[in-house]
Amino acid sequence: MAPSHLSVREMREDEKTLVLEMLKAGVKDTENRVALHALTRPPALLLLAAASSALRFVLASFALALLLPVFLAVAAVKLGLRARWGSLPPPNSLGGPWVAVRGSGDVCGVLALAPGPTPGDGARVTRLSVSRWHRRQGVGRRLLAFAEDRARAWAGGVGGPRARLVVPVAVLLGGAVGLLEGCGYQAEGGWGCMGYTLVREFSKDL
Repeated sequence: MAPSHLSVREMREDEKTLVLEMLKAGVKDTENRVALHALTRPPALLLLAAASSALRFVLASFALALLLPVFLAVAAVKLGLRARWGSLPPPNSLGGPWVAVRGSGDVCGVLALAPGPTPGDGARVTRLSVSRWHRRQGVGRRLLAFAEDRARAWAGGVGGPRARLVVPVAVLLGGAVGLLEGCGYQAEGGWGCMGYTLVREFSKDL
């Protein structure tokens, strides 16, 4: 994609609905994979079996006792991901959210940044979603480069010790991992549940 065909700017007020739908669509592509990964770990299977056994004493239906814990666990994982990545972020010192616009106004990607928990942590990507029609056209790479520029400018403005960007990626998203590793990012940990990683974090010193 030629640079002149894609620009990045702050989201306008009349684009909120479109951006929110794009964020929700991006989460839908990952929530089922994350839920399946989380609930097939041995500790999760043990807890689900224990919950089903306990419900057998309360519910008359064996099928309901078996399926209800699974349904509730899947719903909890999905709601957690939607709250974290499928909503508009609150305002912060890094501005945004930012949208990638193709041509005269076709919004094809969204990006949001936030300061890290401490000054030395640099900036973090809190939202990054690309419309499915544009995923193979370099929009994600363009947004990532923009995020790096913003992180550098912000670190210089606040007098931070270093410019750094952290990008979280849900497990099983090999395409996103390949993109980050190709741009020089390195895995530095992540977070999850019961000792199993659900989201990996990649960082890069800028």
